[in-house]
Amino acid sequence: SKALGVLMVLMGVFFLGMMPWLTQREFRFHKRPVAGLVGAPLLGALFGIGWTPCIGPTLASVLALSSDQASAGRGAILTVAYCIGLGVPFVVAAVAFRKALGAFGWVKRHYVWVMRIGGGMMIATGLLLLTGAWDGIVQEMQGWSNGFTVGI
Repeated sequence: SKALGVLMVLMGVFFLGMMPWLTQREFRFHKRPVAGLVGAPLLGALFGIGWTPCIGPTLASVLALSSDQASAGRGAILTVAYCIGLGVPFVVAAVAFRKALGAFGWVKRHYVWVMRIGGGMMIATGLLLLTGAWDGIVQEMQGWSNGFTVGI
């Protein structure tokens, strides 16, 4: 926790722009994959690799709940609910694409403040990890859900 706290504080300081010798760089491939059926598997594989850290733990939890504590029907319902929860934001973003561009434009215009607020939050979380207060907060929040049972 302490090592990760230090890392989070350093990343927060970096986000604040207080390390000018470590400028923010991004690396892009400027060659676009072939459109159509040939490029689709490559695009899907790259998308899957990018989302694995986000989706993997949640999907593993859903599948573990499905297999460990449920019948096949309940497992199917939990998995369908997970898929709907994952897919609906993409559908909404596609339908509201023009509005989403406006929101992204706002973020671009206020980029400096978005980075400062994000950096401040990272520093605060890192300090909570360093002092051990983060563990107390997590335990308190776990206490809130002790009596919770899943309705499905």
